[in-house]
Amino acid sequence: MSLLSGEWALPTRGSGENESVRHVARRRYARSMRGLVTGGAGFIGSHLCAKLLEDGWSVVCVDDLSTGSSANVGHLERVGGDRFIPVISNLSNPEWRSVADKYDYDIIYHLASAASPPDYLAMPLETLSVGSAGTLLSLEFAYEHEARFVYTSTSEVYGDPLVHPQVESYWGNVNPVGPRSVYDEAKRFSEALTMARHRKLGQDVGIARLFNTYGPRMRPGDGRVLSNFVVQALAGESLTVYGDGSQTRSPCYVSDMVDGLLALGGSNITGPVNLGNPQEVTVLELAHMVIEVTGSESSIEFFPLPEDDPKRRCPDISLAGEKLGWQPSVDLRTGLEIFIDWMKDRLMKGISDGE
Repeated sequence: MSLLSGEWALPTRGSGENESVRHVARRRYARSMRGLVTGGAGFIGSHLCAKLLEDGWSVVCVDDLSTGSSANVGHLERVGGDRFIPVISNLSNPEWRSVADKYDYDIIYHLASAASPPDYLAMPLETLSVGSAGTLLSLEFAYEHEARFVYTSTSEVYGDPLVHPQVESYWGNVNPVGPRSVYDEAKRFSEALTMARHRKLGQDVGIARLFNTYGPRMRPGDGRVLSNFVVQALAGESLTVYGDGSQTRSPCYVSDMVDGLLALGGSNITGPVNLGNPQEVTVLELAHMVIEVTGSESSIEFFPLPEDDPKRRCPDISLAGEKLGWQPSVDLRTGLEIFIDWMKDRLMKGISDGE
């Protein structure tokens, strides 16, 4: 069984662009490799840990399980053996270093943060802390270990964008005091801190801006649009669409996102680099697609648009294609089918968010 796939099948990759992504990542580290992944028990982090292990790495995973889950990495502990070391700790507390400092590292991937609106709105101070103190501790750790540091930022740094599609040179349209600012500004500060250390100390860093990732291991109740739609459709409930549904998103399947992070980690590119799928769809189109794929008889119910919710979201990935040889390969319908099958199995087994 594939470490990356765990208990479900991922799309088979052919000899397209993403095949070269793994070669890029491996060229940088030709010897035995070790990485540290903060937020490694979360949705994307657990997939990244699995792929690193599958590629022969040893991995230290730091996560306080506030939004991640030990169930996401339980199979990695069994299959990875002593090559996988979980550390349950809040990243803003330096105690995690008592374990992590025992090893040498090639790369640090910093993913730790609440990422869905219900989570960061419920934990505003914690979100700001991990985006400031947690990022600084991770940067210092990477510098001391002479490891490359890859920061996973977000498309949220563009706010409600006035430029479309979003290019890395766009500075964004963010409300610095709105309810979403605890996440947006934490990410923007982390980018600024990462670049300041790069300029001042010559620290080896890379910044990825992630767009709308989805796939297995998303929590059923995490509040993000696709997980909400899938859970509601499988339960036969009305799908909740905010506004008139004309706002757009660009869903990127998680295996593509992991390949992009590996490519950036294996390069000498500082970035920031957009990683996402430029297949832009409206929220209303997503709702109808989920109803179709699930075979649900659910209706659609409309509610007022939340404050500062972005109207359009679509990445320009020209830089990732040119510098990293990366582009997504999993089309939306294929990814949705896999995600829906996984979520259906999870809900049938009665597995809750906390398990």
